[in-house]
Amino acid sequence: MERLPPSAKLVLKVILEKKVIRFKELQEQTKLPTRTLRYALRVLREKGLIKTLPCLDDARERMYSLYEIDECYKLFND
Repeated sequence: MERLPPSAKLVLKVILEKKVIRFKELQEQTKLPTRTLRYALRVLREKGLIKTLPCLDDARERMYSLYEIDECYKLFND
């Protein structure tokens, strides 16, 4: 599997810990600028590592969760 940018690895690590997380929470946890965070999420989605879920509390927000936990752990062990 191709290497991930550092921002994507950081986001993936936070999602691994939280399991399901909102965009704003990700922003607070990672301290990444909005544009960088969106890029990291796009990279992770394109690689099939995370999925986007609707937020039932607020339809304007999105939540993020993992697709393949085993694949994510492999990325950190390389």
